[in-house]
Amino acid sequence: MERPWWSKSWRPDQMLRTAVLIVALALLAIGLGTWLGGVQGTFPLAIWGALLTAAVLFERWRYNSGAARGSGWKETGERFIDPQSGQPMQVLYNERTGERRYQALAPENKS
Repeated sequence: MERPWWSKSWRPDQMLRTAVLIVALALLAIGLGTWLGGVQGTFPLAIWGALLTAAVLFERWRYNSGAARGSGWKETGERFIDPQSGQPMQVLYNERTGERRYQALAPENKS
């Protein structure tokens, strides 16, 4: 069964990250705006917004699947379709550490 056109580019984890980032930035803006406007007790909103924003951005940077292509990573030739995203994946192996990583492959043109 083929996925609908509107769900091919977004995965649920990307939508969740985006929603959390929007909420975090809203908390930061509201907290700073009201605190600078003289409203007492709203600075913690800005702190929580800043912490959430930093956490989401750090998570995106730290667990980026494109980072798997550092030195020592080799393709194993293994390929599979990820059941959650429906994307083809390849397996990379680091001989030095024994670690395996899974990287999304570019979709093939079937035209």
